[in-house]
Amino acid sequence: MLTRILSILGIYKVYEKWLWNQVKNGVPPEHIAIILDGNRRWASEKEINPWLGHERGAETVEKLLDWCLKLNVKYVTLYTFSTENFTRNPKEVEEIMRIAGERFLKLLTDERIHKNKVHVKVLGRTNMLPDDLQQRIHDVEKATEGYDNQFLNFAFAYGGRAEIVDAAKAIAEQVKEGKIEPEDIQESTVEKYLYTAHMTKQDPDLIIRTSGEERLSGFLVWQSAYSELVFLDVYWPDFRFIDLLRAIRTFQRRKRRYGT
Repeated sequence: MLTRILSILGIYKVYEKWLWNQVKNGVPPEHIAIILDGNRRWASEKEINPWLGHERGAETVEKLLDWCLKLNVKYVTLYTFSTENFTRNPKEVEEIMRIAGERFLKLLTDERIHKNKVHVKVLGRTNMLPDDLQQRIHDVEKATEGYDNQFLNFAFAYGGRAEIVDAAKAIAEQVKEGKIEPEDIQESTVEKYLYTAHMTKQDPDLIIRTSGEERLSGFLVWQSAYSELVFLDVYWPDFRFIDLLRAIRTFQRRKRRYGT
């Protein structure tokens, strides 16, 4: 059994190195966004509580940070919890909030965040979250707001349509106060009021969705207009470095046209 495991690990490392050599000299996507899908199905197949899938998925997010730092990806945006997810079983939602609280607390003192000057931001209607989680999010955002080397965004209590509605309301208030004339509203105006306004590169170059589902589910509705999409048949808790490399290789092989 041990020999078989070592053999599998050896093959994995060879394949990982082969993929790395294929992508390392290409142009990496500057902004990668990922829909972290499949936590519950991963847990269901193992006949364990769904929040244990979310726990494992949170561990994968920690690994992802290392991989993206290695690849020098400047912007990473993760779809972790939607506004619709609040309708799930109350116990599951409670556990997700607990896990999120623990992870944001850990990020606060994570030396990778401060050493690499990673700006951490939560995108969404955070007022819908428990007060203690809101405080932890505030603490992490405050501690990293001056960093601009890399950006790590968590779409949490997020909805793509909700984001556009919130931007429209903010612009309407500016018009009401006479600060913006309606005829002056452009696409660039809207972008200033999106959740992603803190980044120079708001639009993802590459969007990855795990679990085999092939839809965006309202993720970055405005920003994804010209993103390259890659759908992987792997649950998020089982996502590996080779899966990220495969997605980037696919991205590098595509010719981006931007409507031309």
